[in-house]
Amino acid sequence: MTQVTERSPSLPAEQGRSAVPAFAFLRGALAAGLGLGALAVLVMTLWISSPTADNGPGGALHTAAALWLLAHGAELIRTDTLGGAPAPVGLVPLLLAVMPVWLVHRAARDALESAEGRPAPSAAGTFAMVSGGYLLVGAAVTFYARSGSLSVSAPSLFFPSAVVVMGAAAAGVWTASGRPIAPPSWAPVRLHEKLARTRFSERAEAVCRSAAAGVAVLLGGGALLVAVALVWHAQAAQQSFVQLSGDWEGGVPVLLLALVLVPNAAVWGAAYGLGPGFALGTASTVTPLAFSGRPALPVFPLLAAVPAQGPGTVLNWAAGAVPVVAGVTVAWFTVRRAAPAHAGREEAWSLWGTALTAGLGAVGCGVGTAALAAAAGGPLGIGALAEFGPVWWLTGAAALAWTALLGVPVALLLRAWRLRGGDGWRARRVAQETAAAKCAPEAQVLAKSPGQVPQESDDGGRRWWKRSGRRDEDEDEVAEAVPGPGPVHVPVRASGVPAAAAFPATGGAASAAAADERSDDSAPYDFLPTGPWHERTALPGEAGPSVDP
Repeated sequence: MTQVTERSPSLPAEQGRSAVPAFAFLRGALAAGLGLGALAVLVMTLWISSPTADNGPGGALHTAAALWLLAHGAELIRTDTLGGAPAPVGLVPLLLAVMPVWLVHRAARDALESAEGRPAPSAAGTFAMVSGGYLLVGAAVTFYARSGSLSVSAPSLFFPSAVVVMGAAAAGVWTASGRPIAPPSWAPVRLHEKLARTRFSERAEAVCRSAAAGVAVLLGGGALLVAVALVWHAQAAQQSFVQLSGDWEGGVPVLLLALVLVPNAAVWGAAYGLGPGFALGTASTVTPLAFSGRPALPVFPLLAAVPAQGPGTVLNWAAGAVPVVAGVTVAWFTVRRAAPAHAGREEAWSLWGTALTAGLGAVGCGVGTAALAAAAGGPLGIGALAEFGPVWWLTGAAALAWTALLGVPVALLLRAWRLRGGDGWRARRVAQETAAAKCAPEAQVLAKSPGQVPQESDDGGRRWWKRSGRRDEDEDEVAEAVPGPGPVHVPVRASGVPAAAAFPATGGAASAAAADERSDDSAPYDFLPTGPWHERTALPGEAGPSVDP
């Protein structure tokens, strides 16, 4: 009986521990189902509203499944072409890819957070279970999409589709763990100590922030270039939109497709500003210097922003301001950590450390830009449309070159400027503290109890004056002592000499009158604690001086 009683509380804990992987697996499968369901609802809505729908609901569901796989980076194969030859479709709408990535990230993050009454799961187990549940649903969707007009290329299911899912799950686990930037716990202790001495975590965080800021500036600048070009070619964009849509019912799908391709256009604009530009087919390249070759340009509103063919003008060359701003941004985010505001030279990083951090931030910016360029482009068919979009390695190399050549020297200049201002600020602060110390009150208010400040009484009590700090240092500080109960405290001068030495004992009334004359234009001041030398001046009618206890 005793053994059963002792073992019974452990059963719910064991059951809860075994249920943790199942909950993580279900979260991954649920994330995949939510993304697929949302896309299926959108496609079915467009199919119902389309006046020329001829494939039936089954065809619409197959299209939704294919688009869901395309959002993960899978390459589709279109079989119903005019020529009969299968045509690949590898251009991924980046805005459409945000939804599955966010769902996987959130599922892994929430699965790692331990709920009340349930043991906390491990990071590795959460990553494996969430990724496994999501990929299992992806395998079922791939099998279902095989019978449609858009099939999936098998190699693209592993790379990049599975890599995207596992990367999003790993990011969710990292976020739930507090975003640590340090070696794993099983690493040797010497490695942890060495990295702690070299400020590894602080420098790694600065590198990540500067790289992310550089990529964000490049994307923002690219989006600005596309917006300006669309306004410049507004008439051509409107004509292409009307030609594709026909009426308002057909205009809704065209508008939605243009919206999900806006991030792709921003990446193309960034590649254009960096210099390598982008390809419009196998025989045409668009750069700020020139638009050469014969483009295989399909009719689409966003493609109306492409500049005119021929050599570039000054307006085209102005796109080079985008990478310049990106390089300065990388330098600024680096110096924010390398030399904080109002910091001295002993608190700032060294020249070598600042330059290395800015250089690594430029490397991160180049890698991120290359990854986005690879995702933003892809084939749209065979022949001339086999290459469409920026070349990822050229775009990444250009981003690295721009941000490194500008970011490193600008970071060093900003560091020198900040340290110069910081030293001056520190000197001013030290001077202010020294002046405040010299002007500190030499006396303290004596109270009968802590927090009680003596006040002037109307019944013949004592009256104490506090120091105001507005009097000259050479001026004596005196107080009026009125006969009354309790000990009498003699004030001191600014130089530390008792007031009794400055005013001889010629009578209490004379001393009081002199004190009133000297302290009419001053505020009350504090008193030093009484000591053995504080003796009361004899007042008329008293036997002799009395010493404070």
